[in-house]
Amino acid sequence: MNNTHIFKRISLFAAALSLLMSFSALSKEYKVILIHGLQVSQLTNRAASDVVNDGQSYWQSYWVNRADERIDWPAYERIEGKITTDWVWPKLQQISRSNLCEPGCVFVTHSTGDLVARYIIDNQENWLANAGLQPLNIIATFDLAGAGGGSELADLAVSTLTGASWNFAVDAALTWWLGSEVNEAVGVLHDLKVNNARRIAPLPDARTPRLRFVADGNAYLGLTAGFLRGNDDSVVATHSSCGASSVNSFGSCSTNIDTNGRLKSQGDAVNSFMPYHYPLMMTNSYSHNEIQQAQRQGNVTIAMNNIMVAGDTLGFETVDETTGSWFWKKQYRYVKDSDNLSASALIYNVIP
Repeated sequence: MNNTHIFKRISLFAAALSLLMSFSALSKEYKVILIHGLQVSQLTNRAASDVVNDGQSYWQSYWVNRADERIDWPAYERIEGKITTDWVWPKLQQISRSNLCEPGCVFVTHSTGDLVARYIIDNQENWLANAGLQPLNIIATFDLAGAGGGSELADLAVSTLTGASWNFAVDAALTWWLGSEVNEAVGVLHDLKVNNARRIAPLPDARTPRLRFVADGNAYLGLTAGFLRGNDDSVVATHSSCGASSVNSFGSCSTNIDTNGRLKSQGDAVNSFMPYHYPLMMTNSYSHNEIQQAQRQGNVTIAMNNIMVAGDTLGFETVDETTGSWFWKKQYRYVKDSDNLSASALIYNVIP
C-alpha cells in the first residue's frame, strides 16, 4: 500500500471520528455549553489575546467536540463589567435567538467559569426578558474545580502586584500559578479574591442545581498549597470547589468519605453548602488543571450521589474495595470505571 492510500485512510478515519464526537454531543437530551476558567496568557499578553481561539484551545483536550456552544470571556476584564457587557450578553442573545436551550441546557464550567456561570444564572432571565427574548432553560451546571468561592492565590496576587511585601515563597507560588510575566493586578484577578467572589450573585433566585466535581491533587511542586485554606487542588481550596457556604480549612466535601475514596469519618468536612450546590465527585488524583483534560490520572470517588435534576436522577455507580486486614483494614469507594476512564469522560457520561 502506498503512502497516498495510507494518508487517505487516516483522513477518512479522522473525519469519521470527528463526526462521531459531534453526534455524541447532539445525542444528549440537553445541550452542553462550556464556560472556561482563567486564561493566564491573556493577563501576560493582552494585545496578542484572541478570546475566541483561546476559548477553543482551552477545551481542546476533551470537551470542545462534545459541546454545542461556548461562552468565551477575557481574563483582563471584570465579571460585572466588560466580561458581561461585551462577551456574555451578546452570546446569551445569540443562544436565545437560536432556541438552542429550548429542550434544556447544561453549563459545563471549569475554575473561574463557575463564578461567571453564577452571575449568568442570577441575571439572564431578567436580561433576556427585558430585551424581548426567551430566557435560557438552564437545567444544571457541572462545575469542575469550581472557583465560585474565590481563591486565596488571587488575594495573594492582587496584594503582591499592588505593592505589598514580597518574599521568595510568594514569588515562587505566583510564578508557578501565573507565570513570571504578570506584573499588574488586573481584570478577573480582583473578582477571584475570596471575599469579592463570594459577593458576586451569592443567592441567585433561579434554583439551578450546581453539581460540583472536586480535585484535590498536587501540582506546582506544592508551592501554592501553603497559601490555600485546607485541602486544595493547587489553585482553589476545598471550600471553593465543594461550594461551602463559609470559608474554612476543609478536608473533604463528605462527612464519611475522604477525597481519596477511603470510607472514614471526616471531622474536617464541609457541613454547609451554598444554595443548590451538590458535590458529586472528589479525587486526589487530579489537580486543578487536569480534571477537565482527556487524560486519566487515577481513581475518583463520590461525595453526594443521585441528585435530582429536572426529573432525572444524576449520579455514579460505585464499587467498594478493601485493603489490608485486622487493624490495617481499610475500605474505599470508587466510581465505577474510574480505573480506566478519565474524570472528564465519567462526568460527560452522566450528563442526560
